[in-house]
Amino acid sequence: MATRTDAPTRREQILKEAARLFAERGFHGVGVDEIGAAVGISGPGLYRHFPGKDAMLAELLVGISGQLLTGGKRRVAEARGGAEGLLDSLIEGHIDFALDDRPLITLHDRELDRLRDSDRKLVRQLQRQYVELWVEVVREVYPGLAEPTARSAVHSVFGLLNSTPHLGRPGSLPGRAATAELLHRMARGAFEAAGA
Repeated sequence: MATRTDAPTRREQILKEAARLFAERGFHGVGVDEIGAAVGISGPGLYRHFPGKDAMLAELLVGISGQLLTGGKRRVAEARGGAEGLLDSLIEGHIDFALDDRPLITLHDRELDRLRDSDRKLVRQLQRQYVELWVEVVREVYPGLAEPTARSAVHSVFGLLNSTPHLGRPGSLPGRAATAELLHRMARGAFEAAGA
């Protein structure tokens, strides 16, 4: 998620372990005692940080959607080198998420429907804004692309990049840098094909 160098807070540790456990065993397959044990506190001690598992799930899924949008907006604001460079920067940012937060992708795929309606709607709203940010950039790079086609291409590239949980165990990949480079080439190739 974050690229900070300072130590994670207890809350961040809890969320990271909750994401890992939920992704491995499913939301209902994990108890608060297990999450607590993973971070070295009692299960009931978690209630000082979160009202329950539902709140952890909501913070994880709403949080990552918000972080992706914020990161995308930051990349747009800091863009140098025109639309091509900006598209590469957006792809790199999403690849960082896809490689570093694989449990959250699994969690989103399996557990989004468990969120309260208001949280699920917020996730979808943040995701739509993130998609539209990409659509605008893709259409600058490929001006001949109609908006619906550009949107379909963006969703397809997200599907490609978000497939990382299915690539095998982290140790079975060719290395982070090589995997990131491959994913980047494939994403650009997909956009090239759509814009051809």
